Amino acid sequence: MKVAITGATGFVGSRLVERLHAEGNRVLVLTRNPERARKVFPSNNFPNVEIVAYTPRESGEWQKSISGCDGVVNLAGESLAEGRWTPERKEAIMDSRKIGTQKIVEAISQANPKPTVLVNPSAIGYYGTSETATFDETSPAGDGFLASVCETWETEAQKVKDLDVRLVILRVGIVLGMGGAIAKMLPPFKLFAGGPIGSGRQWFSWIDREDLVNLILSSLRRPDIEGVFNATAPNPVRMAEFSHTLGQVLKRPSWLPVPGFALEVLLGDAAVVVLEGQQVLPKRTLQSGFEYQYPKLKLALENILTS
Repeated sequence: MKVAITGATGFVGSRLVERLHAEGNRVLVLTRNPERARKVFPSNNFPNVEIVAYTPRESGEWQKSISGCDGVVNLAGESLAEGRWTPERKEAIMDSRKIGTQKIVEAISQANPKPTVLVNPSAIGYYGTSETATFDETSPAGDGFLASVCETWETEAQKVKDLDVRLVILRVGIVLGMGGAIAKMLPPFKLFAGGPIGSGRQWFSWIDREDLVNLILSSLRRPDIEGVFNATAPNPVRMAEFSHTLGQVLKRPSWLPVPGFALEVLLGDAAVVVLEGQQVLPKRTLQSGFEYQYPKLKLALENILTS
């Protein structure tokens, strides 16, 4: 295959490029920072990776590079977790997904030949938050800023179906791997000051990075995978259980809670991602026959922290 990827230098994208390249595929990296991408994917180690500069929210010459690609994976988007959600940040978060996806679909429309599939991740924020409800792929959109972002994001991606291009939307949970969320949680545990965030009762719907990459690869390869799939492990846990399991694996105590108000002071509205949560089950993902390497939290954390 030849696969175009946005967000390729990020936590998930970099691993996806490694896997695709190792399997002998060609990869087109669309990046705002070609210099950084060349450091992440040096040509002597990644001879089948082509790096193209692009401006995510603008049409341009970069769009021509989509021609001849078999698939596109659109991972780009402003980070949700970096700082407070000021009005300006909210606008950047929304536009990076709405306009960025519009421009990818526009590039696909102009391509000759066209890719056969667009894999466009969304997020479990689509469902809103709840301590009691359970959500699967048939559940309606929730309320709030994140739900609105995800709905808008998915609506733009849906337009690719008018081009007879297969669309896979992956609603991604909290991705676990060495980096990402785990990197931010480790320091207090290592100082014997770890514990649950907020009430501890909020649901933590997660997925191991390797499973997410495998799900993206399956989405690219299998023509029968189409539509919305939850990219979460089949065993979500409450925050208190997550903290307890992380402490177990690290052989550290996990009794010192982080008060919710402290997180709100730091992150403002963005704290909702961690403090509320939702129980999301990958019903369609399991029905598709996808097999998780890391379906249980302890297995995933042991692999991440001991490998």
